[in-house]
Amino acid sequence: MSSLTFMHEPDASRYTLRRGADLVSILDYRDDGRTVAMTRAYTVPTFRGHGYAAEVVERAVSDLEETGDRKVIPVCWYVADWFDEHPDRRGILQGRRSA
Repeated sequence: MSSLTFMHEPDASRYTLRRGADLVSILDYRDDGRTVAMTRAYTVPTFRGHGYAAEVVERAVSDLEETGDRKVIPVCWYVADWFDEHPDRRGILQGRRSA
């Protein structure tokens, strides 16, 4: 993946992934100060199929692990599936809810 830029946009309650100037994927969340409910992973249709959603989730989880003060609630099915595929990262999970 070339020239990807990952950003946390707390005012918009989202993480973003850009390729050059193009916004390719977004991870929306709700933060209550103790947990981060990851509510929607979305990739712009023209950029689908390149692993961008997985990349934005992985980088967001890494960011939260580094901060270490919040647990993740995977509300979005994609995020829940990502954690199923990465059992070594489940230590940050609070639990699983449906939307």
